[in-house]
Amino acid sequence: MVGGEVEAFERARPVLQAMGKNLFHAGAAGAGQAAKLCNNMLLGILMIGTCEALELGRANGLDPAVLSEIMRRSSGGNWALEVYNPVPGVMPNAPASREYRGGFGTDLMLKDLGLAMESAQQTQAVTPLGTLARNLYGIHSRQGSGALDFSSIIQLLNRQE
Repeated sequence: MVGGEVEAFERARPVLQAMGKNLFHAGAAGAGQAAKLCNNMLLGILMIGTCEALELGRANGLDPAVLSEIMRRSSGGNWALEVYNPVPGVMPNAPASREYRGGFGTDLMLKDLGLAMESAQQTQAVTPLGTLARNLYGIHSRQGSGALDFSSIIQLLNRQE
């Protein structure tokens, strides 16, 4: 996600391609940062919603792996269910299956959500779910989970893990 003049973006393309496979020219200078904040705000909201649905399923006696597959192939399908499931044991390579070690830290998500909320305030954008996500990640961090992967937010919903 890059902002700046198109010509500068094209000159930098070879270097940027060495850093990542998906390149997006988002617009003028600063647009790349704004796109990143929007994407990470949605990711934080999405993870919380996924965790809530999986915890509701567990509370109703559903196997989280089976429910994940049902939702993944239905209208609830999303990135967390596809590649980053927050329930331990559902995906062997996800941070949840490594005691939430590695991955994208809760405190980093909290920082990004804070930056998104600052941007929302500056632009007078309405982001109630972004605000709620920031508050929930703040609680989770203050409870000692700041260094854990952000998918560990499921532990805020189920303190039995």
